[in-house]
Amino acid sequence: MLRLALPFALAAVTRGAFGAPYTPSGGLGFNSTPVYQPMSDFDFQSLALALHQEYIELDLFHHGLAMFSDAEFEAAGLGAHDRFLIEFMADQEVGHATLISNILGPDAAPKQCNYTYPFESVRDFVDFSQKLTRFGESGVYGFLEHLDSRAAASLVLESITTEARQQMIFRQFEGLFPMPEWFIPGITQSMAWTLLAPYITSCPENNTHLAWQNFPALNITNNPNASVLTNETGPAITHNRSTPLSSPGMTVNLTWENPGLAVGPNGSYTTSTSAETPKYVAWISQLNTTFTDLTVAGNNTGTTIQPGGQIFGNNTFSTFNGTIFIMITDDNPYVTPFNLSMLNDHVVAGPAMYQSG
Repeated sequence: MLRLALPFALAAVTRGAFGAPYTPSGGLGFNSTPVYQPMSDFDFQSLALALHQEYIELDLFHHGLAMFSDAEFEAAGLGAHDRFLIEFMADQEVGHATLISNILGPDAAPKQCNYTYPFESVRDFVDFSQKLTRFGESGVYGFLEHLDSRAAASLVLESITTEARQQMIFRQFEGLFPMPEWFIPGITQSMAWTLLAPYITSCPENNTHLAWQNFPALNITNNPNASVLTNETGPAITHNRSTPLSSPGMTVNLTWENPGLAVGPNGSYTTSTSAETPKYVAWISQLNTTFTDLTVAGNNTGTTIQPGGQIFGNNTFSTFNGTIFIMITDDNPYVTPFNLSMLNDHVVAGPAMYQSG
């Protein structure tokens, strides 16, 4: 459970010196001409990763509309107005990709790639889309406040808030409760790149090589199934399910890959880890990173138990809800949302996306 404390009383703020009329002292970037470009290699690499995410979403939404007939969408409960919304979300991605490309510069910005997708039905397309927009959203939250370019961060913030709405729409299309959490977690760039890279098959030769790490893949073999094929709800603005997808105490079955495998565009990236013996499973959900013990059952297989707990203690709200991230680690360091990158050195495999609600 994460405890937050204000560093000083509100009264102290109101008594502070004012830097301008009606403006308290402090803050960054005021009364200056903003420069909307990367201010460091960290900025460039982070924004290039975000651009890859916008590109795949643009392609994914168009691909799903082209892959399935109107009749197949209708059978899944999605009519013409719903399909138009998916098309409009693709148009939003055109804007997002253009924005980030302009920040990076036309010669430096990565170009769109080719992709493969793991779905064969409309319902699975919707499920994949809600997962992909979740790690796209969380991937940006993880780096946004660390950018040197505060001006660029302000623009990317305006695009990622739209992506948050897209993720909620796909949850509604799937019959899931639209926002079953109080807070949306951020993840590191390497975690986001690990989730994204396996779906990129090839890229233009002159695309910038991303600096972020690809961790070995983690698979949840009994991941709760949110598809309306096996549950009682169809598309709806909101729906309270009669039974939860998961609950504390459930056994979670895991398998993971060894490092050293080719992944990403043209197999040009290699998975790696600096971690040692796998011991724990890290659960990144809302404000918390919680560790549970890993029981190794065999060669790259094991189990853990879904944890419980509430965000701010009893009578608040469940920490583990929604579409969340889990990974296998060799240690259980104390991390918070702002220093989550300290976990990277301990990741044995993952993240994988756990559908807890």
